[in-house]
Amino acid sequence: MEFGLTGRVALVTGGGRDTGGDIARTLTAEGAIVAVNYRKSADEAAAVVADIEAAGGTAKAYQADIADYDQVKAMVAAIVADHGKVDILINNAGYVKYGKFVDSTPADWKAQMDVCLYGAIHCCHAVAPHMIDNNWGRIISLIGDSSRIGEANLSMAAATRAGTVALGKSLARELGRNNVCVNAVSLGLVQTAHSDAEFLAKNMEKIVRAYPLRRIGKPDDIAPLVTFLASDQASWITGQVISANGGFSMV
Repeated sequence: MEFGLTGRVALVTGGGRDTGGDIARTLTAEGAIVAVNYRKSADEAAAVVADIEAAGGTAKAYQADIADYDQVKAMVAAIVADHGKVDILINNAGYVKYGKFVDSTPADWKAQMDVCLYGAIHCCHAVAPHMIDNNWGRIISLIGDSSRIGEANLSMAAATRAGTVALGKSLARELGRNNVCVNAVSLGLVQTAHSDAEFLAKNMEKIVRAYPLRRIGKPDDIAPLVTFLASDQASWITGQVISANGGFSMV
């Protein structure tokens, strides 16, 4: 299938590592130009860019803390200066602190809220005018299943990502007339290079029993779906939450 991404400019937040890096590579393989956002992982972002360029694609790393709106605005301005537009936004970056709600602190809540919810708000607000002007756009937010079904020890992660879903559904209604599609991809547990390997090794048998497919996810389980949603082939899909979760939840 031709995804029609040649010439499209995509911003992938948290694109320097793990699932974000795989999404960046997959988008460029389909012809997109990718802005790889990172906050601190400069070397990892550079490695993703190098991989993309070695494969014949086009990418550039851009540093910004998405929790800071001024930094996001400056990053988007730099991308537009370099490439003329932003067509696709992938809200991938996140911060999760696992633990009991009664043991958490306001500082814990704020840290997750600033990245997961305000980060998405900042990025959407910065790119939406460019999408409106170009009468085309795709906004895709990655969330966890906890935001749809609830999960113990992930209360704030669930709350922040649920806010991202509500934001996306509202933007889908507001921006649809400008040919901008806004969706979310809801994930189960995805194993990455930065996962807690010791915890997974100790608990994998128990964990996979919760998944009908009897395995947890990999980044390359996610990137093709995100790439499809970013394409012209998904031009009549908006305001949706689409699961890629190995059957962990089915609601």
